[in-house]
Amino acid sequence: MKPGPQNVLKTWKKTTMSNKLFPPVWRDYQKEIADDNYYYARSCIRQNFFPGSEETFLRIVGKTLGKNIFDDPHQTTCSGIGYHCGVLPMQTTMTVVARQFSLMKEAGYKNFVPSCVTSFGVYSEAIEVWKEYPEVLEETRKHLKASTGREFDFPENLAHTSDIIYKYREEIAAKAKYRLINKHTGKPLRAVEHIGCHYAKIFPHYGVGGAEFPQVLVGMITAWGGEVIDYPERRHCCGFGFRNYIIKEDRSYPISNTKRKFDSMEPYKPDFIVANCPGCTYFFDRWQYAIAEMDKKTYGENGYGIPILTYEEMAGLMLGFDPWEMGMQLHQVSVEPLLDKIGINYQPEEKYLGYNKEHLGKPAKPSVMKVY
Repeated sequence: MKPGPQNVLKTWKKTTMSNKLFPPVWRDYQKEIADDNYYYARSCIRQNFFPGSEETFLRIVGKTLGKNIFDDPHQTTCSGIGYHCGVLPMQTTMTVVARQFSLMKEAGYKNFVPSCVTSFGVYSEAIEVWKEYPEVLEETRKHLKASTGREFDFPENLAHTSDIIYKYREEIAAKAKYRLINKHTGKPLRAVEHIGCHYAKIFPHYGVGGAEFPQVLVGMITAWGGEVIDYPERRHCCGFGFRNYIIKEDRSYPISNTKRKFDSMEPYKPDFIVANCPGCTYFFDRWQYAIAEMDKKTYGENGYGIPILTYEEMAGLMLGFDPWEMGMQLHQVSVEPLLDKIGINYQPEEKYLGYNKEHLGKPAKPSVMKVY
């Protein structure tokens, strides 16, 4: 029988921490995550899907944890969507990546922190290609110099934003105002964690726990009092697949994959889902509405969907941040059932207010799934 993640963790806990010994099987799944001085690379799609999550990350890292993080206004998309859709060649994408690294160098940083797991996969792939094929690295340097006049260095540390929250999960727990505990029952909330494929499956050694035992979200959930659900399709892709979704005629494939995951997790009655990929988060949220309209089926309690969170939103809720300031009203699936279970203090009447407190209007009610 293959060792499961919980057995591996139990073995790890039994090791002698005084001399920092790790069992060989777990040592291979460790990752170095820089302590401070981060160059932050935003995500193009997160800016549109859940824009408040990136601001929440900057608030947590910069203000709550007191770390130095630079949000560069000169950065651009990594071009990962175009690359994975077959629109851009890898050589073009690597030149874009090189420009991003040159901006980091210019700003005086060495620790690169991308917000999107697709970007994380693209940066990881570029670095691996450059290491394996020096002639490609030289070609990229020439392309960057000719097009922008810039030069770049490799980052000393490449970590996804979820890695940073994971690294400081205990510090966040110590500052938390809430825990992932059902206030009505006193029991841990049951969470489904979903790891983006471009974080764990393309280059497993770049992520915490690799593809077999990814711990980045598990570590957050358990540190903050929740319980992680292990279900049959736990590591199945959300179904996004880029070209499978971009081409409208192919969208039945992505939604069928997501439905397969919902059907698999449903018997375990999860209180919420958390993902570290913007695409996965988006599809788990929007497809619940679509499935309800098509099949007249909802997966949450009392006709609601299962709330789906970003890891920054989950951390922000624990720290007592206002859910509407984090932009959680942009979710298709209502988050109020989860907020009520945790006992979070929020103002229902402020859900659809803008920054200047004008009412933005309620969205139309779906015909099946409850949203308010």
